[in-house]
Amino acid sequence: MPFARLATATTPTCHIGLGLAAIGRPGYINLGRDEDLGENRSVETLRTRTHELLDAAYFQGVRYFDAARSYGRSEEFLADWLNARPDLDDIVVGSKWGYTYTAGWSTDAEQHEVKDHGVATYERQRAETGTLLGDRLDLYQIHSVTPDSPALTDKELHAKLAEAAAQGLTVGFSTSGPAQADAIRAALAVTVDGEPLFRTVQSTYNALETSAGPALAEAHDAGLTVIVKEAMANGRLAEPYAPDALKAVAEETSLGCDAVALALVLRQPWAGVVLSGAATVVQLASNLHAAVVDLDEEQLSRLTELVEEPPAYWERRGQLPWH
Repeated sequence: MPFARLATATTPTCHIGLGLAAIGRPGYINLGRDEDLGENRSVETLRTRTHELLDAAYFQGVRYFDAARSYGRSEEFLADWLNARPDLDDIVVGSKWGYTYTAGWSTDAEQHEVKDHGVATYERQRAETGTLLGDRLDLYQIHSVTPDSPALTDKELHAKLAEAAAQGLTVGFSTSGPAQADAIRAALAVTVDGEPLFRTVQSTYNALETSAGPALAEAHDAGLTVIVKEAMANGRLAEPYAPDALKAVAEETSLGCDAVALALVLRQPWAGVVLSGAATVVQLASNLHAAVVDLDEEQLSRLTELVEEPPAYWERRGQLPWH
């Protein structure tokens, strides 16, 4: 497992990863994006920004980097950065397949990505990812598995994924939607020749949406590495959008709402890697303070009251505009 590299890391931030969803393309659903990125979102501008973030993250101890075929040019930007640093051997690189980016580098496209978990899409995107990341790719994940995803039952796909695993690639999946727990448990039951297929799971978990927690604990107990995405709830837990209870706790810790929100997830015993979705170096530095946040039981109790019902949370997320 490539994540063994993280187990030997000694930096406080080694279990915080950098996700490239917000900076590999000009449009995304995070709040505050206009302030973060400004008007100039050319390919070269975002390439430079991505490289600056990757440099800052690595320098500050981050060792997991997460991209996807549908995150615009995230794989390309990451590959450029890796190719310029061939001696880096202590990092873990993950990407995802299953969504195709269709926005044509526009923020107001009618459709930004198209989902397809079929074998043909896997083979096409695996080749595309391979062309860019080559043997630097450690982890390949099915993007946003839901309980009705054909990826959970397609034996031909399972065989191809098992073949990739036999060649040294770690195979995982990510989840989204109000039934994440069901998708996780269904994926845990997928086997090929009697052996579990998936070695990692990446799910949404944050102060507002905790429903996947028990299933993620089960996945951890089954030996999977758990990666947490959207720990900031697409900006809803960051200043100035954070709920008052989170702002109050952040003030008590003398750190940002973002650091407290990330720390809340980091303290889960099953959380192997928690992703920062920072779009600026300043945001990243603030996010990384999560590693030193110490929350007491009274503060944790107040934050627990922020939890929303999953259908309401995901309905709100689905209404966020692409900026």
